[in-house]
Amino acid sequence: MLYYPCSCSRWQRVLSILCLLLLGALPLLGSAPSATASSSHASRIGAVIAHAASMRWSSKLPPTYAACMALPKDAHPCYSPQELQQAYGLTPLLQQGITGKGQTIVIIDSYGSPTALADLKHFDADYGLPDPPSFQQLSPIGTVPFNQRNSDQVGWEEETSLDIQWAHVMAPQAGIVVLTSPVSETEGIAGMPQFLQLEQYALDHHLGAIISQSWSTTENTLFTKAGEQQVLIPFERFYQHAASEHISVVAASGDTGSANVDVNNKIYPYPTVGYPAASPWVTAVGGTSLFADAQGTYQYEKVWNDNDSASGGGISQHFAEPSYQKNYLPSSVQALLKNHRGLPDVSMNADPHTAVPVYTSFDAAPGYTLFGGTSESAPLWCGLIALANQYSGHALGFLNPDLYRLGSDSRTAHEVFHDIVGGNNSAEKIPGYSVVSGWDAATGWGTPIGGALLQALAKEEQHTK
Repeated sequence: MLYYPCSCSRWQRVLSILCLLLLGALPLLGSAPSATASSSHASRIGAVIAHAASMRWSSKLPPTYAACMALPKDAHPCYSPQELQQAYGLTPLLQQGITGKGQTIVIIDSYGSPTALADLKHFDADYGLPDPPSFQQLSPIGTVPFNQRNSDQVGWEEETSLDIQWAHVMAPQAGIVVLTSPVSETEGIAGMPQFLQLEQYALDHHLGAIISQSWSTTENTLFTKAGEQQVLIPFERFYQHAASEHISVVAASGDTGSANVDVNNKIYPYPTVGYPAASPWVTAVGGTSLFADAQGTYQYEKVWNDNDSASGGGISQHFAEPSYQKNYLPSSVQALLKNHRGLPDVSMNADPHTAVPVYTSFDAAPGYTLFGGTSESAPLWCGLIALANQYSGHALGFLNPDLYRLGSDSRTAHEVFHDIVGGNNSAEKIPGYSVVSGWDAATGWGTPIGGALLQALAKEEQHTK
């Protein structure tokens, strides 16, 4: 789904659907299968209200690849759990029992979803997945009553379901803990201190070795005394502590390419990045457009950029270049970074036009919605890390040094990553970053080749002990 939850008014949502109809993005009424647009997580970039971050699936049957490709006017791939597992090389691992068993993924979101567990069970039944061995949704700092007329809360409910269901797809036997905040994270400081409380709670109570963050604020909105004291300093202290405890922390890089907004919803007139993805202590995940066939056989990927939204990425204006980038990125990239942190580190499918289905039942019309965004790719990577932890026999913790060693080694890079080449993540006329061979500031090292990457990570751990 689109990366930034927002409180979209009723007229904005109506305008979004009308624009989509005019653009031909929606199927004609009465066709089957069909979908309708959902804009509860519309972009916060000014006039870009009409982007279809999701498509509501009207059929009672779960979406299939063939049905998505048969959509009138907006035919595009959509992937079942098994197809996505196959595309990223996880099927043999799952068949061998590398399923995330013994691991727990901690998901941080505002509000959560009142039907999260029931929806996951429905999703699992439809797609033949096992239910997770454990599931908890906890609210250690309080809750607010759910209001289904509040589009911001509905958007976070959808976000929560997306995070849960697709982290679970990648690691079907990993436990899941959802920690919810009673405050909506929007832009600037808002909601961030509460998220830090939740993450500290997860660490203090040893809830899991993987933390998923599918949210962000523009880094520049924190360049104030309050932003530094309430967010940047305490979050960075926490992330370093988490790394020392062998906790992997993942962050979505964003859905607006090089263009991000300030606290007044105005686009910065120069390239910017999001936080916490900009932190040198987290693994930042960008977005691609994945193309696989009806059996899930991998064909190719490209950087996600559909002219409305794109893979977040770029160069931090706050954080110095970490040692793993200084040591492993070539001189051409060093000239671009100029001693600052570049992101993302890696990527995975995020394009709403190469979508994944999510089941929700909290409203009057339960059913599936097709989603994209780095809110998809981040939990996918969390599930992959759960598999890697099980495969290695212990929590791998902070992954970036290993990822950069592998990506920079010509002997291993093309065995463990799908290298994404061509295109850029420019958005809203803000210059973006070109996708080149090797690491780039739009897709990082690229996307995982499952079994080979897990084997290589396990070997890296052995060599560095």
